[in-house]
Amino acid sequence: MTEPSYVTAVRESYDTVAADYARRVPEPAELDPVSRTMLAAFAELTARLGPVADLGCGPGKVTAHLAALGVPVFGVDVSPKMIELAREAYPELRFTVGSMTALDIADGELGGILAYYSTHHTPPQWLPTVFAEFHRTLAPGGRLMLAGHVGDGEHLRPTRAYGDHPVSYESHLLPPEHIAELLARAGLVVTTRVVQELEGGSKRRAGTFLAYKPQ
Repeated sequence: MTEPSYVTAVRESYDTVAADYARRVPEPAELDPVSRTMLAAFAELTARLGPVADLGCGPGKVTAHLAALGVPVFGVDVSPKMIELAREAYPELRFTVGSMTALDIADGELGGILAYYSTHHTPPQWLPTVFAEFHRTLAPGGRLMLAGHVGDGEHLRPTRAYGDHPVSYESHLLPPEHIAELLARAGLVVTTRVVQELEGGSKRRAGTFLAYKPQ
């Protein structure tokens, strides 16, 4: 399959900003209490289910956090530079380069998937493909946690980010109910949906979804 153009843009952009992104993104312990609680809940749900993939792992901070909570986790990211930083920071963990549109993971191999602020660059028409990959690679009973920016359908086209580096990715802030509907269409059962109004006057909201693949 020919790589979608948005995947190329995401890879090139995050390769460019990788070092500054790794310095600026907060440690999981510095996240707000709700976000920390959701990650802890996901860790408890998946610790005994088999391998867990952190898809869009970036520099590996959340991957390492889950590992410290007892999760058998590995990281996947489309950016080779991000994977290089993750391997340097956490040499005891496994990190690989890959795309959520075509995962190099066997059917039913995973006990869990974390997609933590890693799907909002995906154009809406590609989300069914990504969510189908989630369903394919999860074992029956496997768990998904998806967290990220949500909105009212805003389409953002930033030109610079993270240290004022040029970027070409785009962001799509979809309504939470639409994300939940797409997960359901992919065959995943959504059990929890949390929407947070961000502090500091930000117009963005954060949505977190817990789901599972039926037996």
